[in-house]
Amino acid sequence: MTYTGHDFSGKVVVLTGAGGVLVSQFAHAYAALGAKVALLDLNKEAAQKQADDIKMTGGEAFAYECNVLKKESIEAARDAVNQDLGTVDILINGAGGNNPRATTDNEFHEKEGLEGVKTFFDLDEEGISFVFNLNYLGTLLPTQVFARDMVEKEGTSILNISSMNGFTPLTKIPAYSGAKAAISNFTEWLAVHFAHVGIRVNAIAPGFLVSNQNRALLFDENGEPTARANKILTNTPMGRFGEAEELIGGVLYLTDERASSFVNGVVLPIDGGFNAYSGV
Repeated sequence: MTYTGHDFSGKVVVLTGAGGVLVSQFAHAYAALGAKVALLDLNKEAAQKQADDIKMTGGEAFAYECNVLKKESIEAARDAVNQDLGTVDILINGAGGNNPRATTDNEFHEKEGLEGVKTFFDLDEEGISFVFNLNYLGTLLPTQVFARDMVEKEGTSILNISSMNGFTPLTKIPAYSGAKAAISNFTEWLAVHFAHVGIRVNAIAPGFLVSNQNRALLFDENGEPTARANKILTNTPMGRFGEAEELIGGVLYLTDERASSFVNGVVLPIDGGFNAYSGV
């Protein structure tokens, strides 16, 4: 894909969770627009593959192993980024995710028919903590570490990844929904907190995209939409799932100082109208 209308030449962009399909596409877009890209991921091999692909197209990219739940790991990554690329201008907090241990089998609790069903009462405490920490602390801690360098610069920004769950919780995933609501709230808090030092903080809230992680939940073995997928499509006015590349325009806009210099504390839905639709 060709990206136009933005110029990130000379900017250092740090992306967590950059070995994944979604955030790696953001990295490719920034590199194509002149940025120096640092791809951070717990799985360095996955991040390195993306960095190598960027280099093959003429971009500048480095991969780093980073555990977003360990501050010392983030600090080590920051030191390496500063040495290789310079201090950060744009931070993309892309690490996050859900876990089956924090997910119920049933949408509604009933008095009967619960044999073999994982209900709210069966949710695993460690699973809930893992999901909440991965999303919330996995955003807070990298911001603590990298924003220190941003304070000394101009035109810096932070982008967080919220979700449709941040507006209205989906059934079955209470930990993930709560964590994404916390991300939206934290985005607004950070935007106010850093306003006097010029760091803008915004977020995107993706709608429903098909990925390797959720494909089995959305489509059966014949490739037909599941009941849950049909509910999503019915409540998405555009009547389809989004594509990962359809998030990139919003990401670039919110982090481009020339395009969005007065945009601060926004959580931007990119959802085909899902959040705007009442279902009636």
